[in-house]
Amino acid sequence: MTEPSSAVAAATAAVAKRLGKLKPRAAIVLGSGLGFLAGEVTDPIHIPYSTIPGFPEPGVAGHKGELVAGRLEGVPVLVQAGRFHLYEGHSATVAALPARVFAALGIEILIVTNAAGGVRRTFPGGTLMLIADHINLMWRNPLIGQPEPGEQRFPIMHEPYDAELRALARTVAREARVPMEEGVYVGLLGPSYETPAEVRMLERLGADAVGMSTVPEVIVARSRGLRCLGFSSITNPGAGITGETLSHEEVLAASEKMGRQLSVVLKGVLSRALLA
Repeated sequence: MTEPSSAVAAATAAVAKRLGKLKPRAAIVLGSGLGFLAGEVTDPIHIPYSTIPGFPEPGVAGHKGELVAGRLEGVPVLVQAGRFHLYEGHSATVAALPARVFAALGIEILIVTNAAGGVRRTFPGGTLMLIADHINLMWRNPLIGQPEPGEQRFPIMHEPYDAELRALARTVAREARVPMEEGVYVGLLGPSYETPAEVRMLERLGADAVGMSTVPEVIVARSRGLRCLGFSSITNPGAGITGETLSHEEVLAASEKMGRQLSVVLKGVLSRALLA
């Protein structure tokens, strides 16, 4: 089995070769239903996962399976269109491999997005939530094992999502009149959706939204010193809050609808944070 450091080196070399002279400053991880954002990258360089050592093909609808490099609002970016979820059987190390590659490429800011269920009872479906903090209930941590070169052994997680970037996101959303809430995201292993009892438990723990991704990438990014910013598209209230049932297809449809608003905020943050 390939050692993690070798996997990172091989994947980084493959991506760097395709990038050529382009030096991305920000990476954006697209959640379910948000793949259209990759299509807004100008002068795109498409890098299929099949050409990157260690990158498996995504097995979830709404996740395409490629990196797209280019420019967004004039900022050189690298977009990850397709995640590797723990519930697919991947290890936390594999789930966090793209974040390690991003860091090795010299990327400064990691922006993570996801589709999530609403735990806070005032969050109806269709709510865009800026992630203020997270709770890791996946029972997995990508830092377990021998530390990668350049990673902190015990990273401080008192501010996983950068305060200045969050303030900038709030400003952009307010000026663009994009409704946006702020709250705590909790990551569960999945793939089953939560029971009503589990949603009540999460509510008592202080969670505002629940999903099955994001946490591994942010843990690795923070251990590498990257600034992180996160958004959840609240596609539906959690089980038991309204009594309604849901499907993955409905999650995708709701995510795509909110994605247009999220795109406005993302572009505004990138241009002000990296071009100002």
